[in-house]
Amino acid sequence: MTTEATMTEPSSRLKNFPVSAFSIIMGMSGFSIAWNRAEHIFDPGFCVSSMLLDMTTLLFVVVTLIYAAKAIKYPGEVMGEIRHPVKLAFVPTFSISLLLLSIAYLHIAPDFSFWLWTVGSILHLSITLYVLSSWIHHTKYEIAHLNPAWFIPVVGNILVPVAGMHHASPEISWFFFSLGLFFWPILTAIIFYRLIFHASLPERFMPTLFIFIAPPAVGFISWYNLTSGVDAFARVLYFVGLVFTLLVFTQFVYFARLKFFLSWWAYSFPIAAITIATLVMVKETGLLFYTWLAAGLLGILSLLVAMLLVRTALAVMRREICVEGH
Repeated sequence: MTTEATMTEPSSRLKNFPVSAFSIIMGMSGFSIAWNRAEHIFDPGFCVSSMLLDMTTLLFVVVTLIYAAKAIKYPGEVMGEIRHPVKLAFVPTFSISLLLLSIAYLHIAPDFSFWLWTVGSILHLSITLYVLSSWIHHTKYEIAHLNPAWFIPVVGNILVPVAGMHHASPEISWFFFSLGLFFWPILTAIIFYRLIFHASLPERFMPTLFIFIAPPAVGFISWYNLTSGVDAFARVLYFVGLVFTLLVFTQFVYFARLKFFLSWWAYSFPIAAITIATLVMVKETGLLFYTWLAAGLLGILSLLVAMLLVRTALAVMRREICVEGH
């Protein structure tokens, strides 16, 4: 490698640092919250959630600083992601990371949680309105651009009530929940249309199929917080999430053959969401079935996150990510 190439490589990698890196924070935040809920319900005699939250917070700061450096040095590249028909869907991973951290800190540092929630909610609503405007007045979208990551911008609003019911008027939480719930079935229908009647998703976007789990699972958790109980509609949301979980698990062999991309982190948050939802069912029903299911999902989630951390670290060391085309 020439001296010139050695000097320019770090700059090139910064230029190609993707906004989708915040999906790592989403996965780690969900993992931290899942373990926190499990510790309260199962009382295992040890505590790992605080360590996981510290790690997640540090990762969030690091990823934010790197992306801020990219925004300062390469503003055109950042705008390119915001205007890109596919990458735009990952822009709200930043605001969702703030919302998830606000949930994780809710009972540990309520004031800090409030500010994370406030900034995250305002930012996410702004991004949602921008995305909706982009969809309505588009000149660039084609059916090939559609993938389950499109759930992220609008359906992410369903997440707001989880901490929002503790920080502000219930009306605000109902507003965000209604917005997300309205667009969930619409996007489900058009994405299934794309999957059934058009070419398969590119390999790097296949992990986003796990995102189908997130809207009903997170919807269940938010509905539980909005209504303070598990009613008939809550059960519908939970079991829809469970069906999608079973669907993607039956395709494990296929997913295991995929080449590693940063999009593999799309596996983590949806599994964390259905794990947390199942832990709520354990608390509310006390049924042994949900207890065993929650324990199994938590074990799978723990192995999954460990694998993702190792694969991501290896990819960083091998310079396989933050390169052109990834």
